[in-house]
Amino acid sequence: MTFFHRPSKRYSDGRLIVDFLAEEFGLPYLKLYLDKNNSFRQGANFAVVGATALHETFFMQHNITTFEHPFYRSLSSQLKWFEELKPSLCQTTKECKDYFSRSLFIVGQIEGNDYNYMFSGLLSVEQTMSYVSTIIQTIAGTIKELIDQGARTVVVPGQIPLGCLPMRLAIFDLWKRNDSSTYDPKTGCIEKYNSLSRSHNSLLLEAIKKLRLKYPHAKIIYADFYKPVINFIRFPHHFGFTSKPLVVCCGIGGGKYNWEQPRLCGTPGVTACKNPLTYVNWDGRRLTEASYRYVSNSWLKGPYADPPILDAHTN
Repeated sequence: MTFFHRPSKRYSDGRLIVDFLAEEFGLPYLKLYLDKNNSFRQGANFAVVGATALHETFFMQHNITTFEHPFYRSLSSQLKWFEELKPSLCQTTKECKDYFSRSLFIVGQIEGNDYNYMFSGLLSVEQTMSYVSTIIQTIAGTIKELIDQGARTVVVPGQIPLGCLPMRLAIFDLWKRNDSSTYDPKTGCIEKYNSLSRSHNSLLLEAIKKLRLKYPHAKIIYADFYKPVINFIRFPHHFGFTSKPLVVCCGIGGGKYNWEQPRLCGTPGVTACKNPLTYVNWDGRRLTEASYRYVSNSWLKGPYADPPILDAHTN
């Protein structure tokens, strides 16, 4: 409704971070790899709704079942698709390494699907915390594989503050009956979920530092997703968000968050706000175009990327 003015296979009102990155580099919006009729010479998007870092067998082996849609596609699936794509881009090992050395790779676990599946499978935060290192190892392994194949600039997003997602807040309120001691007084977010996000980001940074030592010729960029979102919530007016930062634009139910299970954005009877530009959150889990625009700029130029993407990709 904000930009494309038609269904665009994006969980938001408009453009996502990857769209703003494509615009910055003068590229067309990335084609979806699963739409096989596309040409991918100028980029491919392997993202799938609900994708996880961990393979689906991990959830089965650990008896983690979920009421959410059981459609998992993991980073290993996306690596497989990358391998399938390569012959259409380059033929020899040298040609591929040269091609990929001039490309920008984004290795994301942006929306925290692994963690959300674990929560919806009724794992506690403490139980979920025990799997953080496994998730980080999987992400690090994916980065290593891409660099070994020739990637030289890799953007690795950190974890969003999970305790600030209206979906998580609304569910938690039902279970915990608004125990005020569990909320951060500065944000209204659930502290223990945010603590999990910080642990993820800390271990991810450690993994990136080790990879930088192993691959000094590569630029491995840590893209902070936590701090900008916390700032949206603490200081919304500074970014032009005049609506309450924890209230959903596309939702139903009113209340503190305007989010209600199972009546989610896109289902019959659920409406969107008139002006998403004034909202931080789109549908309870994902952000609005306005939020994604700021985050992408902060990754391109700083201060929330180490190093900023434009500095790394032009040097």
